Amino acid sequence: MKVITLFLLSAAPLAFLSACSSIPGPDTHAEEQRRTENSLTLLDDWQPEAQPQAAYEDIWQRIIASYKLDLNSSNPRIDSQLNWYKSHQNYLDRVAERGVRYLHFIAEQIEARGVPGELALLPIVESAFEPFAYSHGRASGVWQFIPATGRDFGLQQDWWHDGRRDIRASTEAALTYLDALQREFNGDWMLALASYNSGAGTVRRAMRRNRERGLPTDFWSLDLPRETRDYVPKLIALAKLIRDPERYNVTLLPVPDEPYFAVANTGGQIDLAQVAELADTSLEEIYRLNPSYNRWATRPAGPHEILIPVAQLDVFSERLAALPDSARIKWQRYAVKSGDSLITIARQFNTTPDALKDTNNIRGNIIRAGEQLLIPVAFRSPETYSHSQQQRLNRLVSQRQPANTSRISYQVRSGDTLWDIARAHDVQVAALARWNGMAPRDPLRPGQQLVIWSQKNSASPAQREVIRKIQYRVRSGDSLARISQRYNVRVSDVKRWNQAQVKNKYLQPGQLLTLYVDVTR
Repeated sequence: MKVITLFLLSAAPLAFLSACSSIPGPDTHAEEQRRTENSLTLLDDWQPEAQPQAAYEDIWQRIIASYKLDLNSSNPRIDSQLNWYKSHQNYLDRVAERGVRYLHFIAEQIEARGVPGELALLPIVESAFEPFAYSHGRASGVWQFIPATGRDFGLQQDWWHDGRRDIRASTEAALTYLDALQREFNGDWMLALASYNSGAGTVRRAMRRNRERGLPTDFWSLDLPRETRDYVPKLIALAKLIRDPERYNVTLLPVPDEPYFAVANTGGQIDLAQVAELADTSLEEIYRLNPSYNRWATRPAGPHEILIPVAQLDVFSERLAALPDSARIKWQRYAVKSGDSLITIARQFNTTPDALKDTNNIRGNIIRAGEQLLIPVAFRSPETYSHSQQQRLNRLVSQRQPANTSRISYQVRSGDTLWDIARAHDVQVAALARWNGMAPRDPLRPGQQLVIWSQKNSASPAQREVIRKIQYRVRSGDSLARISQRYNVRVSDVKRWNQAQVKNKYLQPGQLLTLYVDVTR
Protein backbone atom coordinates (compact mmCIF):
# COMPACT_ATOMS: atom_id res chain seq x y z
CA MET A 1 0.00 0.00 0.00
CA LYS A 2 1.44 3.35 -1.03
CA VAL A 3 1.36 5.94 1.74
CA ILE A 4 2.75 9.40 1.20
CA THR A 5 3.37 12.39 3.41
CA LEU A 6 2.57 15.82 2.03
CA PHE A 7 2.90 19.08 3.89
CA LEU A 8 2.91 21.56 1.03
CA LEU A 9 0.43 21.09 -1.79
CA SER A 10 0.25 23.05 -4.97
CA ALA A 11 -2.97 24.82 -5.80
CA ALA A 12 -4.73 23.73 -8.93
CA PRO A 13 -5.33 26.53 -11.44
CA LEU A 14 -8.76 28.02 -10.88
CA ALA A 15 -10.91 30.05 -13.23
CA PHE A 16 -12.75 32.79 -11.36
CA LEU A 17 -16.37 32.52 -12.25
CA SER A 18 -17.96 34.92 -9.80
CA ALA A 19 -17.43 37.65 -7.28
CA CYS A 20 -19.07 35.60 -4.54
CA SER A 21 -18.45 36.23 -0.88
CA SER A 22 -17.67 33.68 1.77
CA ILE A 23 -20.45 34.87 4.06
CA PRO A 24 -23.44 36.47 2.36
CA GLY A 25 -24.49 39.93 3.38
CA PRO A 26 -28.10 41.10 3.16
CA ASP A 27 -30.45 39.24 0.85
CA THR A 28 -30.13 41.98 -1.76
CA HIS A 29 -26.58 40.79 -2.41
CA ALA A 30 -27.30 37.07 -2.57
CA GLU A 31 -27.61 36.81 -6.33
CA GLU A 32 -24.32 38.59 -6.82
CA GLN A 33 -22.68 36.13 -4.46
CA ARG A 34 -23.99 33.21 -6.43
CA ARG A 35 -23.03 34.07 -9.95
CA THR A 36 -20.53 35.75 -12.19
CA GLU A 37 -20.14 39.43 -12.82
CA ASN A 38 -17.11 38.89 -15.05
CA SER A 39 -15.15 41.15 -12.76
CA LEU A 40 -12.23 38.91 -11.88
CA THR A 41 -9.48 38.23 -14.34
CA LEU A 42 -8.42 34.72 -15.21
CA LEU A 43 -5.15 33.99 -13.43
CA ASP A 44 -2.19 32.18 -14.90
CA ASP A 45 -1.46 28.71 -13.63
CA TRP A 46 0.06 29.08 -10.19
CA GLN A 47 2.65 26.84 -8.57
CA PRO A 48 4.27 27.47 -5.19
CA GLU A 49 7.93 28.34 -5.22
CA ALA A 50 10.37 26.67 -2.87
CA GLN A 51 10.96 28.92 0.12
CA PRO A 52 13.92 28.83 2.49
CA GLN A 53 12.87 27.55 5.91
CA ALA A 54 13.54 30.07 8.67
CA ALA A 55 13.55 29.15 12.34
CA TYR A 56 10.76 30.62 14.45
CA GLU A 57 9.83 30.22 18.09
CA ASP A 58 6.31 29.20 17.14
CA ILE A 59 3.75 29.58 14.36
CA TRP A 60 2.70 33.03 15.58
CA GLN A 61 6.19 34.40 14.93
CA ARG A 62 6.19 32.83 11.49
CA ILE A 63 2.86 34.46 10.66
CA ILE A 64 4.01 37.84 11.98
CA ALA A 65 7.12 37.63 9.77
CA SER A 66 4.79 37.58 6.73
CA TYR A 67 2.69 40.60 7.77
CA LYS A 68 2.17 43.10 4.93
CA LEU A 69 -0.86 45.19 5.92
CA ASP A 70 -0.70 48.63 7.53
CA LEU A 71 -1.36 47.98 11.23
CA ASN A 72 -0.25 51.38 12.48
CA SER A 73 -3.37 53.36 11.68
CA SER A 74 -5.81 54.05 14.52
CA ASN A 75 -9.55 53.76 14.02
CA PRO A 76 -12.44 53.55 16.52
CA ARG A 77 -13.74 50.43 14.80
CA ILE A 78 -10.38 48.68 15.27
CA ASP A 79 -10.19 49.84 18.88
CA SER A 80 -13.66 48.44 19.57
CA GLN A 81 -12.66 45.00 18.28
CA LEU A 82 -9.38 45.12 20.18
CA ASN A 83 -11.24 45.83 23.39
CA TRP A 84 -13.39 42.76 22.84
CA TYR A 85 -10.51 40.41 22.05
CA LYS A 86 -8.32 41.51 24.91
CA SER A 87 -11.17 40.98 27.38
CA HIS A 88 -11.84 37.42 26.15
CA GLN A 89 -8.73 35.40 26.93
CA ASN A 90 -10.76 32.16 26.96
CA TYR A 91 -11.80 32.79 23.38
CA LEU A 92 -8.20 33.30 22.28
CA ASP A 93 -7.24 30.06 24.01
CA ARG A 94 -9.99 28.09 22.26
CA VAL A 95 -8.97 29.51 18.90
CA ALA A 96 -5.35 28.46 19.43
CA GLU A 97 -6.36 24.96 20.57
CA ARG A 98 -8.39 24.46 17.41
CA GLY A 99 -5.99 26.23 15.08
CA VAL A 100 -2.98 24.12 16.08
CA ARG A 101 -4.15 21.50 13.56
CA TYR A 102 -4.31 23.87 10.61
CA LEU A 103 -2.07 26.91 11.12
CA HIS A 104 1.20 25.39 9.89
CA PHE A 105 -0.35 24.35 6.58
CA ILE A 106 -2.01 27.75 6.16
CA ALA A 107 1.24 29.60 6.95
CA GLU A 108 3.07 27.53 4.32
CA GLN A 109 0.49 28.35 1.69
CA ILE A 110 0.65 32.05 2.51
CA GLU A 111 4.44 32.14 2.22
CA ALA A 112 4.35 30.24 -1.07
CA ARG A 113 1.95 32.76 -2.55
CA GLY A 114 3.55 35.88 -1.08
CA VAL A 115 0.23 37.18 0.27
CA PRO A 116 -0.05 39.00 3.64
CA GLY A 117 0.52 36.81 6.67
CA GLU A 118 -2.48 38.45 8.33
CA LEU A 119 -4.67 36.25 6.13
CA ALA A 120 -3.70 33.27 8.31
CA LEU A 121 -5.85 34.88 10.98
CA LEU A 122 -8.90 35.27 8.76
CA PRO A 123 -10.36 31.86 9.76
CA ILE A 124 -10.55 33.22 13.32
CA VAL A 125 -12.84 36.00 12.08
CA GLU A 126 -14.78 33.60 9.87
CA SER A 127 -15.21 30.55 12.09
CA ALA A 128 -12.88 30.70 15.11
CA PHE A 129 -11.18 27.69 13.48
CA GLU A 130 -14.29 25.58 14.02
CA PRO A 131 -14.31 23.34 10.90
CA PHE A 132 -17.97 22.41 11.38
CA ALA A 133 -19.15 26.03 11.57
CA TYR A 134 -22.27 26.65 9.47
CA SER A 135 -23.59 30.19 9.21
CA HIS A 136 -27.07 31.59 8.67
CA GLY A 137 -25.98 32.31 5.09
CA ARG A 138 -25.19 28.64 4.26
CA ALA A 139 -21.46 29.24 4.60
CA SER A 140 -19.37 26.29 5.81
CA GLY A 141 -15.84 25.40 6.91
CA VAL A 142 -13.06 27.42 8.51
CA TRP A 143 -13.03 29.77 5.50
CA GLN A 144 -16.86 29.91 5.34
CA PHE A 145 -17.55 29.32 1.66
CA ILE A 146 -21.16 29.45 0.52
CA PRO A 147 -22.18 26.54 -1.76
CA ALA A 148 -22.07 28.40 -5.09
CA THR A 149 -18.69 30.01 -4.43
CA GLY A 150 -17.33 26.68 -3.27
CA ARG A 151 -18.42 25.01 -6.50
CA ASP A 152 -16.91 27.85 -8.54
CA PHE A 153 -13.59 27.13 -6.85
CA GLY A 154 -13.75 23.38 -7.36
CA LEU A 155 -14.86 22.49 -3.82
CA GLN A 156 -16.94 19.39 -4.50
CA GLN A 157 -20.07 18.92 -2.35
CA ASP A 158 -22.22 15.80 -2.15
CA TRP A 159 -23.83 13.42 0.35
CA TRP A 160 -20.47 11.90 1.37
CA HIS A 161 -18.17 14.89 1.27
CA ASP A 162 -18.14 18.71 1.47
CA GLY A 163 -14.95 20.22 0.08
CA ARG A 164 -15.72 23.55 1.75
CA ARG A 165 -14.66 21.90 5.01
CA ASP A 166 -11.53 20.30 3.52
CA ILE A 167 -8.73 22.24 5.19
CA ARG A 168 -6.29 21.92 2.28
CA ALA A 169 -8.67 22.51 -0.61
CA SER A 170 -10.56 25.35 1.08
CA THR A 171 -7.34 27.10 2.15
CA GLU A 172 -5.98 26.99 -1.38
CA ALA A 173 -9.29 28.23 -2.79
CA ALA A 174 -9.63 31.04 -0.23
CA LEU A 175 -6.10 32.38 -0.74
CA THR A 176 -6.42 32.21 -4.51
CA TYR A 177 -9.74 34.03 -4.34
CA LEU A 178 -8.39 36.73 -2.03
CA ASP A 179 -5.34 37.25 -4.22
CA ALA A 180 -7.59 37.72 -7.25
CA LEU A 181 -9.73 40.23 -5.37
CA GLN A 182 -6.74 42.38 -4.41
CA ARG A 183 -5.68 42.41 -8.06
CA GLU A 184 -9.15 43.57 -9.05
CA PHE A 185 -8.89 46.43 -6.55
CA ASN A 186 -5.37 47.38 -7.64
CA GLY A 187 -3.58 45.89 -4.67
CA ASP A 188 -5.93 47.28 -1.99
CA TRP A 189 -6.21 44.42 0.50
CA MET A 190 -8.77 46.28 2.64
CA LEU A 191 -11.19 46.34 -0.29
CA ALA A 192 -10.31 42.74 -1.17
CA LEU A 193 -11.16 41.59 2.36
CA ALA A 194 -14.43 43.53 2.32
CA SER A 195 -15.28 41.89 -1.00
CA TYR A 196 -14.54 38.43 0.38
CA ASN A 197 -17.18 39.11 3.00
CA SER A 198 -19.97 40.86 1.11
CA GLY A 199 -19.09 40.50 -2.57
CA ALA A 200 -17.03 42.56 -4.98
CA GLY A 201 -20.16 44.09 -6.49
CA THR A 202 -21.27 45.40 -3.11
CA VAL A 203 -17.91 47.11 -2.64
CA ARG A 204 -17.88 48.53 -6.17
CA ARG A 205 -21.35 50.01 -5.75
CA ALA A 206 -20.31 51.64 -2.46
CA MET A 207 -17.25 53.09 -4.19
CA ARG A 208 -19.36 54.39 -7.06
CA ARG A 209 -21.75 56.14 -4.66
CA ASN A 210 -18.83 57.84 -2.92
CA ARG A 211 -17.28 58.96 -6.21
CA GLU A 212 -20.59 60.50 -7.29
CA ARG A 213 -20.63 62.46 -4.03
CA GLY A 214 -17.00 63.48 -4.23
CA LEU A 215 -16.08 61.32 -1.22
CA PRO A 216 -13.01 59.08 -0.71
CA THR A 217 -13.31 55.46 -1.85
CA ASP A 218 -11.03 53.74 0.67
CA PHE A 219 -12.54 51.01 2.87
CA TRP A 220 -12.95 53.24 5.93
CA SER A 221 -15.00 55.77 3.96
CA LEU A 222 -17.46 53.34 2.34
CA ASP A 223 -21.05 52.75 3.40
CA LEU A 224 -21.03 48.95 3.56
CA PRO A 225 -23.22 46.36 5.32
CA ARG A 226 -22.71 46.36 9.07
CA GLU A 227 -21.13 42.90 9.07
CA THR A 228 -18.56 44.02 6.49
CA ARG A 229 -17.83 47.27 8.34
CA ASP A 230 -16.84 45.14 11.35
CA TYR A 231 -15.17 42.37 9.35
CA VAL A 232 -11.95 44.11 8.33
CA PRO A 233 -11.43 45.81 11.74
CA LYS A 234 -11.68 42.39 13.39
CA LEU A 235 -8.79 41.08 11.29
CA ILE A 236 -6.66 44.19 11.85
CA ALA A 237 -7.33 44.03 15.60
CA LEU A 238 -6.33 40.37 15.74
CA ALA A 239 -3.13 41.03 13.80
CA LYS A 240 -2.16 43.87 16.17
CA LEU A 241 -2.94 41.79 19.25
CA ILE A 242 -0.95 38.77 18.05
CA ARG A 243 2.01 40.97 17.09
CA ASP A 244 2.15 42.53 20.57
CA PRO A 245 0.16 40.44 23.09
CA GLU A 246 1.91 41.93 26.14
CA ARG A 247 0.74 45.39 25.19
CA TYR A 248 -2.85 44.20 25.34
CA ASN A 249 -2.35 42.06 28.44
CA VAL A 250 -3.18 38.74 26.78
CA THR A 251 -1.23 35.54 26.30
CA LEU A 252 -1.03 33.34 23.24
CA LEU A 253 -0.92 29.61 23.66
CA PRO A 254 2.24 28.40 21.90
CA VAL A 255 1.63 26.59 18.61
CA PRO A 256 4.68 24.71 17.31
CA ASP A 257 5.97 25.74 13.91
CA GLU A 258 5.89 22.21 12.54
CA PRO A 259 3.53 20.09 10.45
CA TYR A 260 0.60 18.70 12.42
CA PHE A 261 -0.82 16.27 9.89
CA ALA A 262 0.31 13.87 7.21
CA VAL A 263 -1.64 12.93 4.09
CA ALA A 264 -2.02 9.20 3.47
CA ASN A 265 -3.34 7.45 0.38
CA THR A 266 -5.91 4.90 1.54
CA GLY A 267 -6.25 3.19 -1.83
CA GLY A 268 -10.04 3.16 -1.61
CA GLN A 269 -13.02 3.90 0.59
CA ILE A 270 -12.47 3.20 4.27
CA ASP A 271 -14.50 3.47 7.47
CA LEU A 272 -13.30 6.38 9.63
CA ALA A 273 -13.49 4.19 12.72
CA GLN A 274 -11.00 1.87 11.03
CA VAL A 275 -8.73 4.83 10.30
CA ALA A 276 -8.81 5.86 13.95
CA GLU A 277 -7.99 2.33 15.10
CA LEU A 278 -5.15 1.88 12.60
CA ALA A 279 -3.64 5.22 13.58
CA ASP A 280 -4.06 4.80 17.35
CA THR A 281 -5.95 8.08 17.25
CA SER A 282 -9.36 9.07 18.56
CA LEU A 283 -12.23 9.21 16.09
CA GLU A 284 -12.84 12.77 17.29
CA GLU A 285 -9.33 13.75 16.10
CA ILE A 286 -9.81 12.01 12.76
CA TYR A 287 -12.98 14.01 12.17
CA ARG A 288 -11.27 17.25 13.22
CA LEU A 289 -8.54 16.65 10.65
CA ASN A 290 -11.01 15.42 8.03
CA PRO A 291 -14.14 17.51 8.64
CA SER A 292 -15.12 17.34 4.98
CA TYR A 293 -16.45 13.78 5.41
CA ASN A 294 -20.17 13.98 6.10
CA ARG A 295 -20.68 10.34 7.03
CA TRP A 296 -18.93 7.41 8.66
CA ALA A 297 -16.51 6.72 5.80
CA THR A 298 -14.48 8.41 3.12
CA ARG A 299 -16.03 9.13 -0.27
CA PRO A 300 -16.43 6.00 -2.46
CA ALA A 301 -15.25 7.79 -5.60
CA GLY A 302 -12.28 9.43 -3.90
CA PRO A 303 -10.02 11.25 -3.53
CA HIS A 304 -8.74 8.34 -1.46
CA GLU A 305 -6.84 10.39 1.10
CA ILE A 306 -6.98 10.80 4.84
CA LEU A 307 -5.22 13.23 7.16
CA ILE A 308 -3.68 11.76 10.32
CA PRO A 309 -1.37 13.20 12.98
CA VAL A 310 2.23 13.20 11.76
CA ALA A 311 3.43 11.14 14.69
CA GLN A 312 1.05 8.32 13.73
CA LEU A 313 2.09 8.00 10.11
CA ASP A 314 4.41 5.03 10.49
CA VAL A 315 2.06 2.88 12.53
CA PHE A 316 -0.84 3.78 10.24
CA SER A 317 1.19 2.92 7.13
CA GLU A 318 2.22 -0.45 8.49
CA ARG A 319 -1.25 -1.46 9.60
CA LEU A 320 -2.99 -0.17 6.49
CA ALA A 321 -0.69 -2.21 4.25
CA ALA A 322 -1.66 -5.35 6.16
CA LEU A 323 -5.40 -4.62 6.18
CA PRO A 324 -7.43 -6.81 3.79
CA ASP A 325 -9.61 -4.94 1.33
CA SER A 326 -12.66 -6.63 2.83
CA ALA A 327 -11.92 -5.01 6.20
CA ARG A 328 -11.97 -1.43 4.95
CA ILE A 329 -15.75 -1.20 4.65
CA LYS A 330 -18.48 -3.39 6.08
CA TRP A 331 -20.98 -4.60 3.49
CA GLN A 332 -24.52 -5.86 3.78
CA ARG A 333 -26.37 -7.81 1.11
CA TYR A 334 -29.96 -6.84 0.41
CA ALA A 335 -32.45 -8.71 -1.74
CA VAL A 336 -34.72 -6.31 -3.60
CA LYS A 337 -38.39 -6.85 -2.76
CA SER A 338 -41.46 -6.11 -4.80
CA GLY A 339 -42.31 -2.41 -4.45
CA ASP A 340 -38.75 -1.42 -3.54
CA SER A 341 -37.08 1.55 -5.17
CA LEU A 342 -33.62 3.00 -4.87
CA ILE A 343 -35.12 5.83 -2.83
CA THR A 344 -36.86 3.57 -0.29
CA ILE A 345 -33.81 1.33 0.09
CA ALA A 346 -31.52 4.35 0.49
CA ARG A 347 -33.73 5.73 3.26
CA GLN A 348 -33.78 2.36 5.00
CA PHE A 349 -29.99 2.16 5.09
CA ASN A 350 -29.24 5.85 5.61
CA THR A 351 -27.60 6.34 2.26
CA THR A 352 -28.52 7.86 -1.12
CA PRO A 353 -29.79 6.43 -4.43
CA ASP A 354 -26.64 7.71 -6.15
CA ALA A 355 -24.43 5.92 -3.60
CA LEU A 356 -26.34 2.68 -4.22
CA LYS A 357 -25.99 3.10 -7.97
CA ASP A 358 -22.27 3.77 -7.72
CA THR A 359 -21.66 0.79 -5.46
CA ASN A 360 -23.69 -1.64 -7.56
CA ASN A 361 -22.92 -0.27 -11.06
CA ILE A 362 -26.58 0.49 -11.68
CA ARG A 363 -27.47 2.62 -14.68
CA GLY A 364 -30.72 4.49 -14.48
CA ASN A 365 -33.16 4.05 -11.62
CA ILE A 366 -34.75 0.68 -12.32
CA ILE A 367 -34.20 -2.28 -9.99
CA ARG A 368 -35.99 -5.62 -10.06
CA ALA A 369 -37.30 -7.87 -7.30
CA GLY A 370 -34.79 -10.57 -6.47
CA GLU A 371 -31.72 -8.56 -7.35
CA GLN A 372 -28.93 -8.54 -4.75
CA LEU A 373 -27.53 -5.17 -3.75
CA LEU A 374 -24.34 -4.51 -1.80
CA ILE A 375 -24.86 -1.74 0.74
CA PRO A 376 -21.99 -0.18 2.71
CA VAL A 377 -22.73 0.09 6.42
CA ALA A 378 -20.75 1.44 9.37
CA PHE A 379 -18.62 -0.82 11.57
CA ARG A 380 -19.92 0.83 14.71
CA SER A 381 -23.20 2.32 15.95
CA PRO A 382 -24.24 5.70 14.48
CA GLU A 383 -23.64 7.46 17.81
CA THR A 384 -19.95 6.49 17.65
CA TYR A 385 -19.42 8.76 14.62
CA SER A 386 -19.99 11.85 16.72
CA HIS A 387 -19.08 14.36 14.01
CA SER A 388 -20.96 12.84 11.13
CA GLN A 389 -23.53 15.21 9.69
CA GLN A 390 -26.46 13.32 11.23
CA GLN A 391 -24.97 13.16 14.72
CA ARG A 392 -24.07 16.84 14.66
CA LEU A 393 -27.64 17.62 13.65
CA ASN A 394 -29.04 15.38 16.39
CA ARG A 395 -27.01 17.23 19.03
CA LEU A 396 -28.05 20.58 17.65
CA VAL A 397 -31.74 19.70 17.70
CA SER A 398 -31.62 18.28 21.23
CA GLN A 399 -29.91 21.39 22.63
CA ARG A 400 -32.18 24.02 21.17
CA GLN A 401 -35.53 23.61 22.95
CA PRO A 402 -36.81 27.08 23.86
CA ALA A 403 -38.62 27.60 27.14
CA ASN A 404 -42.35 26.84 27.37
CA THR A 405 -42.54 24.93 24.11
CA SER A 406 -43.50 21.46 23.02
CA ARG A 407 -41.83 19.46 20.29
CA ILE A 408 -43.55 18.80 16.99
CA SER A 409 -42.14 16.41 14.40
CA TYR A 410 -42.97 17.46 10.85
CA GLN A 411 -42.27 15.36 7.77
CA VAL A 412 -41.52 17.40 4.67
CA ARG A 413 -43.77 16.82 1.66
CA SER A 414 -43.21 17.65 -1.99
CA GLY A 415 -43.63 21.38 -2.58
CA ASP A 416 -42.99 22.38 1.04
CA THR A 417 -40.84 25.39 1.84
CA LEU A 418 -39.48 26.57 5.17
CA TRP A 419 -41.61 29.68 4.79
CA ASP A 420 -44.82 27.65 4.37
CA ILE A 421 -44.04 25.41 7.34
CA ALA A 422 -43.03 28.33 9.55
CA ARG A 423 -46.21 30.22 8.68
CA ALA A 424 -48.34 27.15 9.38
CA HIS A 425 -46.89 26.81 12.88
CA ASP A 426 -46.67 30.52 13.62
CA VAL A 427 -42.88 30.53 14.05
CA GLN A 428 -40.11 32.53 12.41
CA VAL A 429 -38.35 31.06 9.36
CA ALA A 430 -34.96 31.88 10.90
CA ALA A 431 -35.90 30.04 14.10
CA LEU A 432 -37.20 27.01 12.22
CA ALA A 433 -33.98 26.83 10.21
CA ARG A 434 -31.83 27.26 13.32
CA TRP A 435 -33.65 24.49 15.21
CA ASN A 436 -32.83 22.09 12.38
CA GLY A 437 -29.23 23.08 11.71
CA MET A 438 -30.16 24.75 8.43
CA ALA A 439 -30.01 28.13 6.78
CA PRO A 440 -33.28 29.83 5.73
CA ARG A 441 -32.53 29.23 2.05
CA ASP A 442 -31.52 25.60 2.35
CA PRO A 443 -33.61 23.30 0.13
CA LEU A 444 -35.96 20.75 1.66
CA ARG A 445 -36.36 17.18 0.48
CA PRO A 446 -39.53 15.09 0.72
CA GLY A 447 -39.42 12.78 3.72
CA GLN A 448 -37.04 15.00 5.67
CA GLN A 449 -37.93 15.26 9.37
CA LEU A 450 -38.03 18.73 10.92
CA VAL A 451 -38.29 19.67 14.58
CA ILE A 452 -40.62 22.54 15.47
CA TRP A 453 -40.85 24.00 18.95
CA SER A 454 -44.45 25.08 19.26
CA GLN A 455 -45.84 27.64 21.69
CA LYS A 456 -49.28 26.00 21.69
CA ASN A 457 -50.66 26.12 25.22
CA SER A 458 -52.74 23.01 24.71
CA ALA A 459 -49.75 20.76 24.19
CA SER A 460 -47.98 19.22 27.13
CA PRO A 461 -44.14 19.24 27.08
CA ALA A 462 -44.05 15.48 26.56
CA GLN A 463 -46.63 15.46 23.78
CA ARG A 464 -45.32 14.87 20.27
CA GLU A 465 -47.40 15.83 17.26
CA VAL A 466 -46.87 14.65 13.72
CA ILE A 467 -47.94 17.37 11.33
CA ARG A 468 -48.69 16.72 7.66
CA LYS A 469 -49.41 19.19 4.92
CA ILE A 470 -52.53 18.29 2.95
CA GLN A 471 -54.39 19.84 0.07
CA TYR A 472 -58.18 19.99 0.55
CA ARG A 473 -60.58 20.72 -2.32
CA VAL A 474 -63.67 22.57 -1.15
CA ARG A 475 -66.95 20.75 -1.68
CA SER A 476 -70.47 22.09 -2.00
CA GLY A 477 -71.78 23.02 1.44
CA ASP A 478 -68.34 23.35 3.02
CA SER A 479 -67.55 26.21 5.36
CA LEU A 480 -64.42 27.23 7.21
CA ALA A 481 -65.99 26.11 10.47
CA ARG A 482 -66.93 22.69 9.09
CA ILE A 483 -63.48 22.08 7.57
CA SER A 484 -61.75 23.24 10.76
CA GLN A 485 -63.87 20.92 12.88
CA ARG A 486 -63.26 17.99 10.55
CA TYR A 487 -59.47 18.34 10.74
CA ASN A 488 -59.27 19.58 14.33
CA VAL A 489 -57.66 22.89 13.45
CA ARG A 490 -58.65 26.49 14.18
CA VAL A 491 -60.58 28.65 11.72
CA SER A 492 -58.05 31.42 12.23
CA ASP A 493 -55.24 29.03 11.23
CA VAL A 494 -57.05 27.97 8.05
CA LYS A 495 -57.44 31.64 7.14
CA ARG A 496 -53.78 32.33 7.91
CA TRP A 497 -52.58 29.37 5.84
CA ASN A 498 -54.75 30.42 2.88
CA GLN A 499 -54.73 34.20 2.88
CA ALA A 500 -54.79 34.43 -0.91
CA GLN A 501 -57.62 31.92 -1.29
CA VAL A 502 -59.88 32.97 1.61
CA LYS A 503 -60.58 36.59 0.72
CA ASN A 504 -64.36 36.41 0.72
CA LYS A 505 -66.76 35.36 3.44
CA TYR A 506 -67.86 32.25 1.59
CA LEU A 507 -65.86 29.41 0.09
CA GLN A 508 -66.38 28.31 -3.49
CA PRO A 509 -66.62 24.63 -4.51
CA GLY A 510 -63.41 23.55 -6.20
CA GLN A 511 -61.16 25.90 -4.24
CA LEU A 512 -57.92 24.25 -3.09
CA LEU A 513 -56.94 24.89 0.53
CA THR A 514 -53.69 24.07 2.30
CA LEU A 515 -54.07 22.51 5.75
CA TYR A 516 -51.49 21.44 8.33
CA VAL A 517 -53.00 18.52 10.21
CA ASP A 518 -51.84 16.58 13.26
CA VAL A 519 -52.23 13.01 12.05
CA THR A 520 -51.86 11.59 15.55
CA ARG A 521 -55.28 12.97 16.54
